[in-house]
Amino acid sequence: MFTIRTLNNIASVGLAKLPKKHFTIDDTTATPDGIILRSFDMHNLELNDNLLAVARAGAGTNNVPIEKCSHMGIPVFNAPGGNANAVKELVLASLFISSRRIVAGSKWVQSIAASETLDKEIEAGKKNFVGPEILGKTLGVIGLGAIGVLVANAALDLGMDVVGYDPFLSLESAWHLSPSVEKADSMEDVVAKSDYITLHIPLSDKTRHTYNDDLFTKTKPGARLLNFARGGLVDTTALLAALEKGTIARYVTDFPEKEILGHENIIVTPHLGASTPESEENCAIMAAEALRDYLYFGNVKNSVNFPNCTIPYNGKPRIAVSHRNKVNMIGQLAAVFTKYSINIDKLVNNSKGELAYNIIVCDSLPENEDDFIRDLYAISNVIKVRLLK
Repeated sequence: MFTIRTLNNIASVGLAKLPKKHFTIDDTTATPDGIILRSFDMHNLELNDNLLAVARAGAGTNNVPIEKCSHMGIPVFNAPGGNANAVKELVLASLFISSRRIVAGSKWVQSIAASETLDKEIEAGKKNFVGPEILGKTLGVIGLGAIGVLVANAALDLGMDVVGYDPFLSLESAWHLSPSVEKADSMEDVVAKSDYITLHIPLSDKTRHTYNDDLFTKTKPGARLLNFARGGLVDTTALLAALEKGTIARYVTDFPEKEILGHENIIVTPHLGASTPESEENCAIMAAEALRDYLYFGNVKNSVNFPNCTIPYNGKPRIAVSHRNKVNMIGQLAAVFTKYSINIDKLVNNSKGELAYNIIVCDSLPENEDDFIRDLYAISNVIKVRLLK
């Protein structure tokens, strides 16, 4: 029986993927086997020694202490693509509101609602809210993951030209991306030719302030910039300067900051990207399924710190071993299996950065399982060993 702690309200359709026969949901336990969360900040949360996995019902994992989890041999799962359609729809809406001054016009009409000459004032004032159409304009998409691909393809359907940039374009994304999307060699190439620019890259120490003074100087004057990825991708000081110069005509973001609130050419939404019932359910299902398959079978899919590593269950026992990605680890593991006369039926080993992970399916297990596990842990650089019967 596995005990799962929920740190946020998780959609019931997701929790239903954890059968009550094998899982207990407890939002108060201090010693869970697994954690599912959405926006809860885990950085100050003490991680119990028996914690096996963390699953984030969403794409971003900034609220999870990834490095600490990796050190403890805890995979962190997320739900890439689970909220992709929801974010895509909000980005498309933002294309229009960044151009047509819909938000500003609506606020103005509300401000004169009590006027006795409302019709005349509207006819006289509407010229202040003129904005261009997006048909025939160029959209630059920086980051062609699940969301970026959906946005790029949808923009083509709206009659836009699309240029995209992603140096790490995955095979799956490439399959789904329309061949009509122009592939750029650099971000500078994208921003120089785009009337609208949308960001769809993860936030990390390397990507923080990706859109900085240097990139703004290379941006086509009068461009509209959309940021529904992460607030930290855009240097706020540089952004405000670019708005003042007219380099950026309008900035639309889903990440409120005090410095940008109230600016006439900035439109801010309250982090609505994944705020749809469909998105919350999709992400909850993906997170719960990833957690379940890891706890049951040791399979890893959609982890941000562990490599993908799966073997279909065939009824035989299996050993899951995580370790630092060092030379001769497989040989040392195999020596322990040989010592206990264990025949290996299947073995998969994959690595991701400094971590490596193995699933080893065996024909049988030794009678003295405790000694066997102890010998595996005795190998230098082994982090965690799990025996799954």
